[in-house]
Amino acid sequence: MSWLLTEDHLDDLARGAAVLGTGGGGDPYVGRLLVRQAIREFGPVTVLDPSEVDDGALVVPTAQMGAPTVVHEKIPSGAEPVTALRALEDHLGARADATMPIECGGINSMIPLVVAARTGLPVVDADGMGRAFPELQMETFGVYGITGSPMAVAGERGESAVIDTGADNRRMEWLARGVTIRLGGVAHIAEYSMSGADVKRTAIPRTLSLAHTVGSAIREAREHHTDPVAQLADRLGDTLYGHLRVLFRGKISDVERRTEAGFARGRASAVSFDGEHRLDVEFQNEHLVALVDGEVRCVVPDLVCVLDSELAEPITTESLRYGQRVTAIGISTPAIMRTPEALAVFGPAAFGLPYDFRPVESTPQVLHPDGDRTPR
Repeated sequence: MSWLLTEDHLDDLARGAAVLGTGGGGDPYVGRLLVRQAIREFGPVTVLDPSEVDDGALVVPTAQMGAPTVVHEKIPSGAEPVTALRALEDHLGARADATMPIECGGINSMIPLVVAARTGLPVVDADGMGRAFPELQMETFGVYGITGSPMAVAGERGESAVIDTGADNRRMEWLARGVTIRLGGVAHIAEYSMSGADVKRTAIPRTLSLAHTVGSAIREAREHHTDPVAQLADRLGDTLYGHLRVLFRGKISDVERRTEAGFARGRASAVSFDGEHRLDVEFQNEHLVALVDGEVRCVVPDLVCVLDSELAEPITTESLRYGQRVTAIGISTPAIMRTPEALAVFGPAAFGLPYDFRPVESTPQVLHPDGDRTPR
C-alpha cells in the first residue's frame, strides 16, 4: 500500500537507513537535511509499494556514489541527482514514471526522496542491495539480469556524462568510479533503469518501510528506557531480515582508515569491557566482516552494524573513533541475497576476503552484562 512521506518520518527513516547501511551508504544526517529541505520547498513524497507499480512503468533508480568521507567536505545541493536523472532520460528518449533507491543505507535511502520531491515522481519502496555495498555491480538487479547501463553521472557544477558498457556492470562501475574521482570524489547517478515488472522480480521489497521500522524501534526503546537492541531484534523477527545476533560489546581501541581509489577503506578494532576479547571489523565504505578473537562472526552479504552502546545510534565507518563504547550486531539478509548467483557478486570472495559465507543466525550470541541474551 502506498504512503505519503513527510518531515515527521525523516529522523526515524534516516536512523534506520544508517543501521541497514552497515556503516556506509553516505552520511544519514546530510541526507536527512537534503530531504527535509526538498519537502519543505516542493511538498511530501509518495512512496509506492512494489506491488502497485505498473509492469510497464519506467523506474530509474538514483543515488550518490563516492567515498563517504568526502561528503562532509562536498555537501550536495540536491540538484545533482535530478541532473543525473534528466541526463539519462534524455539519453533513453523517455521519462521516468518513478525513481527508487539502489541501496538502503545512509544518504542513499534519501537521495531518491530528494529527486522525488523535486520532480513530483513517486519512490518505489524497494532497492537493489538490501543494505549498502561499495560497488555498482553489487546489485540484485544485476544478479538477476538487469544491466546498469546506460547510466548517467552528474557533478556539483551541472556537468554530466553517460556511460554505456552494455551488459558489463563491473566495467560500468570502473568507469563511473574514475569519473567520480575526477569530480572530486563524490557524484550523483541514475542507473539500472527497468520496468515495473523487473522491479517486482529483482528488487528487495519494502526496505524504505523497513528502515523506518528500524529507526522507530530504536527511538521508542530509548523513550521507554528499554533495550533498543532487544526491541530491534523483536521488530525484525517478522521481516525478511528475521535474525539479529549481538556479536560484541566493548570499546574502540584502534581505527585505520584511508581514502583510496574512490573508497573509504580500513579496519577498526575494539576490546571487550573485561579486556579478554577483541573485535576486528574490516570495511570498504561499508562493514564487510566482523571477527571476534580471529573467528568470523558475521560476513557479507549479512549486515555488520556498529551501534553506540548507550543509545544504539548507528556509527558510520567515517565516524568511528578511538574510545567509543560500541555494540556490534549482525543481521541476516533476505534469501534473494544468499543464492549462489548473489554470493558470486557480493559475497566474501567478491571483496577478496578469505572466508566462506556463513549465515549470521548460525553464530552464537554474546551475553549481556547481566547475563541475559538478546531475543532471537
